[in-house]
Amino acid sequence: MTRIAIYDTTLRDGSQGEGINFSLQDKLLLTRKLDDLGIDFIEGGYPLSNPKDFEYFQAARELHLRHAKVVAFGMTRRKNSPPETDTCLKALLDARTPVVTIVGKTWDFHVTNVLGTTLEENLRMIADSVAYCRSQGREVFYDAEHFFDGYRANPGYALSTLRAAADAGAGVVILCDTNGGTMPERVAEVVAEVRRAVGCEIGIHCHNDCEMAVANSLAAVRTGATQVQGTMNGIGERCGNVDLVSVIANLALKYNREVLLPGSLAKLTETSRYVYEIANMNFRSGQPFVGTSAFAHKGGMHTHAVAKDPATYEHITPEAVGNERRILVSELSGQSTILTKTTKYQISHDRALMAKILSQVQDLEHAGYEFEAAEASFDLLVKKAAGLYRPWFERLAYRVNIEAGVDGSPITEATVKVKVGGAVAHTVSEGDGPVNALDGALRKALLPTFPGLAEVQLVDYKVRVVNPKEGTAARVRVVIESRDKADVWGTVGVSENVVEASWLALVDSIEYKLFKDEEREGGRS
Repeated sequence: MTRIAIYDTTLRDGSQGEGINFSLQDKLLLTRKLDDLGIDFIEGGYPLSNPKDFEYFQAARELHLRHAKVVAFGMTRRKNSPPETDTCLKALLDARTPVVTIVGKTWDFHVTNVLGTTLEENLRMIADSVAYCRSQGREVFYDAEHFFDGYRANPGYALSTLRAAADAGAGVVILCDTNGGTMPERVAEVVAEVRRAVGCEIGIHCHNDCEMAVANSLAAVRTGATQVQGTMNGIGERCGNVDLVSVIANLALKYNREVLLPGSLAKLTETSRYVYEIANMNFRSGQPFVGTSAFAHKGGMHTHAVAKDPATYEHITPEAVGNERRILVSELSGQSTILTKTTKYQISHDRALMAKILSQVQDLEHAGYEFEAAEASFDLLVKKAAGLYRPWFERLAYRVNIEAGVDGSPITEATVKVKVGGAVAHTVSEGDGPVNALDGALRKALLPTFPGLAEVQLVDYKVRVVNPKEGTAARVRVVIESRDKADVWGTVGVSENVVEASWLALVDSIEYKLFKDEEREGGRS
């Protein structure tokens, strides 16, 4: 069975996505994480483009990676210039990586209209650059930019660029669908033709402008490509690069191809979310394999079947990629859903209680609540219904005041009064808005007693009008997403007043954290 090499370009191509900017430390952290996953090649950047990439290659030498090879990326030599004096090639070699990737022009239109040189000189530029880097002891990959467009326009010339690289010593020639406009059947057809024409290994590098990047990459592998280039979570310029998460999972689980390291596939979800965190991006809940909704079940018929056998509605086990099954609670839920969600409390034998919880869920959702993204609030609802809820603190009062500052910008101040262990705490905090100010004041009151709350971060805040026809008297639903070092959880509040709805969701978040820590530590002291 042929092993498929995974070449990650998140640090370079991925960083070209809108709103993405990795620091030097970010890039080093991601390198370690990708190596731990079992990625074969990690493209660190273009050492001539900016000081950060230059520093990265120096720092990366000290990482002592267990598997991955760091790759420096650059271009062919300049036209009518010897490779020995070319600054780009010098920078590639100075990066001191075991592998270099050189990108060159394949489309005759680009050669004449962008490079402004002849087709013959472009072939020499490719061959000279590859041969020179090989002579300096580097393994060389050749990225054939715009290959599929070039092959459509002038197949003979496109193939000659690949032969120039292969004959000069390139170990792999990578066919790039740079504009992302090629269809899978065409990719398969062209890769088969290239295999007959070129003697070295073939790779594939797809962009996602037609949302075909994963299909195109798999089609290329099935036709003979042995290397796939892409980015984690598909980040990148325009519509992004191919999502290596989906490529890896499909190759391993659907095509039984050898990828990564043995046992590494179960780290896929963790790695995906780590990249989102470093990139300061929200998770895509519906992302295949690793999204929080990838194995989520909501309808009563579905959840009932999944409880009997998950294979009824799951194409793989979520654990295979490090994900988990989620049973969503909503007004569509049946008692089987409630049974599944409450097994940890050992109350599933109480059918009357199950009916009571389901009735409460349906009544609350009719009033505007939604528990799909607020499972922590549902957990608290179950505790209260089952008589397992003992409050950690008593809410006495809160107030939020917003006024204009000297420069006209708003100043938000929140005051909170709570009773903790018989003592009253009355605290005040300023914040960027009502929720931030309330969070600050509530923590100030509770942290002396519950220092673990310092771990909690509010990472998302959503407001939605529930009954917009009521105008300014409409109810609003606030969903807050929080996290600590181990978990992410959601809470919900509903009110005609957005501050009150926010307060309800915020208090649920804090209480859930306290209950969660209690369960982990084995009881309340």
